Amino acid sequence: MSKGKKIGEKRELPGIKSAELLNLRNHYVPKGVFHIAPIFIEKAKGAIVEDVDGNEFIDFCSGISTLNIGHCNDEVISAIKEQADKYLHTCFHTLMYESYVNLARKLTEITPGSFPKQVLLTNSGAEAVENAVKIARRYTGRRGIIAFENAFHGRTALTMGLTSQVKYYKYGFGPFDPSIQRFPYAYSYRAPFGVGADEYADYCVKKIEDSFKTYTPAEETAAIIVEPVLGEGGFLAPPAGFIKGLRRICDEYNMLLIADEVQSGMGRTGKMWAIEHYDVVPDILLSAKGLGGGLVISAVVGRKDIMDSVDTGGIGTTFGGNPLSCVAALKTIEIIQSLLPQATRLGKLATDRLNQMKQKYDLMGDVRGLGCMIGIEFVKDRSTKEPAAEEVKKIQQKCCERGLLIMTCGPLHNVFRLMFPMVISEDDLVKGLDIFEDAIRNVTVS
Repeated sequence: MSKGKKIGEKRELPGIKSAELLNLRNHYVPKGVFHIAPIFIEKAKGAIVEDVDGNEFIDFCSGISTLNIGHCNDEVISAIKEQADKYLHTCFHTLMYESYVNLARKLTEITPGSFPKQVLLTNSGAEAVENAVKIARRYTGRRGIIAFENAFHGRTALTMGLTSQVKYYKYGFGPFDPSIQRFPYAYSYRAPFGVGADEYADYCVKKIEDSFKTYTPAEETAAIIVEPVLGEGGFLAPPAGFIKGLRRICDEYNMLLIADEVQSGMGRTGKMWAIEHYDVVPDILLSAKGLGGGLVISAVVGRKDIMDSVDTGGIGTTFGGNPLSCVAALKTIEIIQSLLPQATRLGKLATDRLNQMKQKYDLMGDVRGLGCMIGIEFVKDRSTKEPAAEEVKKIQQKCCERGLLIMTCGPLHNVFRLMFPMVISEDDLVKGLDIFEDAIRNVTVS
């Protein structure tokens, strides 16, 4: 039996038990279900994970931002246990319950906008996106949807059309909804021809308006859907002028602005919602991932007149707003509201350290983000910005071998995304960044 390793100690992966489970996984689970590390979890608390072989890891992934409050939060677990003793599920359509409406009310209170709102509870980010598009089309009587390059909105038939990256999210699964139009996102680091960030943001907005004359009229477009901070597309926060410009277009042409906060919401950026950084209010806001503190739930929050435009029975889902998930979400919101200052502080600590690393390692082309949503883009050459995808793979593997779980993103597969829990201790955050820097140093000199 192999002995587990503490964080920072080099370990051979997978361990004996994980190797056995990996064989079963490869036999019974499709290869299309990806994994970042050849390990299986045994238990976790806060930001620390232990695998079935006793190896410890610092978690910079947080279940792709589902665990903003960390693994196994005591208050959330207590709320779930209390609810489990009462009833597990009824389906809100057949037997309503208090926690659903309490969560709906709470979400209307904590989302931007002083207007009356309503909430539909669903199961996943993709399901929230699907329903937002349905509602926008029903309300406006229009079909067209504007989405962006490098966007990720899900893997279902409709949301794949909204998602930008072909490989591997949508390869071979078409055709997609022809009413979706795609435009450049204000990706400042890769703005063409040396254009400045604000100037490129203005260009991206103008590109949309120009298309109303040459491509699809505004009168046929229902909504613009945008991630206030790109998630899978590279952990990129655009200039404020970009988001403000989208709001202006929607106002001038009677479209709806849908903010996809599936990954960027629930305190991840230091504010409850990333769009608050731009002082912009969307018509519909989508939440998932971090909302349930680890349980499955998502939400569509929108203006009351928009949400109420759908006929009875036009929206809904059997498991949406499950009672266990609702009580977990209510407690999670309460915890996150108290953690927002800490998210900002920890994010600054990490960003400052990463910028120091950037001065030492030419592979690091860009450090960006808001709060605890931080992206680091790696390039072979800072002048050409050629993506360093292979180097990123090697760094990720070395991090895992030393006890740091970290994920990548971006269409060029060259961006690390930091999603450490907002409850991580400073010591563990620094230790994780030490491992990250050591891995970069090793790949740089090899």
